[in-house]
Amino acid sequence: MTIAARMTREARDTLFLLAVIGWTLLPHAAHVPAWCSLLAGVILAWRGWLAVGNRPLPGRWVLVALLLAAGGLTFWSERTLLGKEAGVTLLVVLMTLKTLELRARRDALVVFFLGFFVVLTNFLYSQSLLVAASMLLSVWGLLAALVLAHMPVGRPPLARAGALAARAALLGAPVMVALFLLFPRLGPLWGVPEDAAGRTGLSGTMRLGGVASVANDESIALRVRFDGAAPPPEAMYFRGPVLARFDGLDWTRLPEPPLRARVQTLGAPLRYEMTLEPSRLAMLPLLEATPADGGPQIDGWSLRLRTDLQWQLDRPLTDRVRLQATAWTTYRHGPRTATPALDDLRRLPPGYNPRTLAWARELRTRPELAGADARTLAAALMRHVADGGYGYTLEPGPYGRDAINEFWLERKLGFCEHFAAAFVVAMRAMDVPARVVTGYQGTDPVAVDGWWIVRQSNAHAWAEYWQPGVGWLRADPTAAVAPERVQRGRSLPPTPGLVAGTIGAVNPALAAGLRQAWETLNNRWNQAVLNYSRQRQFDLLRALGVESPDWQDLARALVLLAAAAAAAGAGWALWDRHRQDPWQRLQARVQRALAVRGVEVGPQHGPRARAERVRAALGTAGEPLAAQLEALDRLRYGDGVVQPARRWWPGFAKALRQVGRP
Repeated sequence: MTIAARMTREARDTLFLLAVIGWTLLPHAAHVPAWCSLLAGVILAWRGWLAVGNRPLPGRWVLVALLLAAGGLTFWSERTLLGKEAGVTLLVVLMTLKTLELRARRDALVVFFLGFFVVLTNFLYSQSLLVAASMLLSVWGLLAALVLAHMPVGRPPLARAGALAARAALLGAPVMVALFLLFPRLGPLWGVPEDAAGRTGLSGTMRLGGVASVANDESIALRVRFDGAAPPPEAMYFRGPVLARFDGLDWTRLPEPPLRARVQTLGAPLRYEMTLEPSRLAMLPLLEATPADGGPQIDGWSLRLRTDLQWQLDRPLTDRVRLQATAWTTYRHGPRTATPALDDLRRLPPGYNPRTLAWARELRTRPELAGADARTLAAALMRHVADGGYGYTLEPGPYGRDAINEFWLERKLGFCEHFAAAFVVAMRAMDVPARVVTGYQGTDPVAVDGWWIVRQSNAHAWAEYWQPGVGWLRADPTAAVAPERVQRGRSLPPTPGLVAGTIGAVNPALAAGLRQAWETLNNRWNQAVLNYSRQRQFDLLRALGVESPDWQDLARALVLLAAAAAAAGAGWALWDRHRQDPWQRLQARVQRALAVRGVEVGPQHGPRARAERVRAALGTAGEPLAAQLEALDRLRYGDGVVQPARRWWPGFAKALRQVGRP
């Protein structure tokens, strides 16, 4: 006999419910304070110990003390009892404390519906495919526990309750799909949560070593697909923050001047569609260069193009967004003649990196560079990088106060940010306006479902310098020392994790295939579910024949669909009234069979009473029938079998044939 079979039904059902609650609360462990996760785990384990040992539940004062302690700890950790973080923390504690009050069905119902609410709160943090799948399992478990609570007699198997819960969920699935398709998306009630909160990403500042830490993150930053052929990897620059102010340690952005971006597009346009993951920045890393006349439009967001070609948002990007835009990979931008604003891009902080500044000034005075323009000076720096013994690495080690000196003249080991920053400092030392541009460069080598994946590991930094008569020109010194980084769009691979590293070491093709399969599935989830916007709702109504749909048309369609569903439900209920359960049908069938043999019984007679009437009417000839009826009585009232006909009827039919007809 298994352990589950030896338990009382109450203990078994309680442990099942506790397991479901634990699974539902598990994703919150990454968001609530550590004390909350620890307290929740201890309470659930305590409640399971009480259930297994059939021990009494704690008194009310114990629960009050735990609740007050949890409230105090919440206020201590969150500095408030209001808001999302504090509310979720208290909800997790209340959910577990309520399990210590499971004395009656009313308490169980409170736990069930509180559990459904906890399922909902998980989507405040993430609506990823993995979270959705785990919460679907939680909903099934809570429904199964709810079914068990409404089956008070006997010991129904968990499998039966689970099957009934799955059936109920499937019956409700059409309603869920209809609500998803037609319920109006009204901001801010409808939106994607901060999936990327706290995740390493591009920043509005840069200190040497920061971009390298981003490059160790293999998570997806954005997906892009093109109308037609994709551009070559060396043309896939996704422009992010432009950093022009340098204080000796940090690079930051300059305030936006009240000027319009000057962009001259050349060649054929490149139309593309992009799905951006949430970030911490109020900007969009769009393909370089996406001018104002090719810029995106995003419902609910205000966008503007800065003079340095950054696409600025009115608030940080906390939603996953999908957009369409047009870029020209060949372009010119910036003023053609000198302006006062360019003076800020020549400045260097006094007292920092003196040896690099002296080196640059000495280079500027060489005879071959006498009177050279900015383009010629930039080419000289690129030759120095290519021939100077520099190395490209993700782990160059820490640098000191004069980091540019140490990198440019001594260690010569760095990541793209080191090369870009040193290039800009050298150009400024030669009186050439220059700045650092951060963003992403390159994609995965193979498209997934037609989408090219750009990862955080594709984070990149390059330089721009100003050439009179032309404007701003891109210079990527990383290409001089690591051309494969730019020409193929491939960054250095970061150190893999334990599981990924093990699979990759045993079977690299399998590891790559598993990751591609998961990302394909995740991308389809993002496109079909998370990116199902109000515009796509209107497109659905247009496909159904509505010429100019609005949210009122959505509401009408939803009401009509709800009315149709209600009518169908009423018809089903009317049809269901005439159905009998399997036991009643079997009783009527037995009654008819016995009447043919001359034994009169009524619907009120149970199997044992019918067995006595068979013996009275048929004597010893009816003993096989009586034995079968007594066996049916044991099946029904001893083992609790709801549908005994399949197991029992063949033996009864054989006994009927033995008796024959009168």
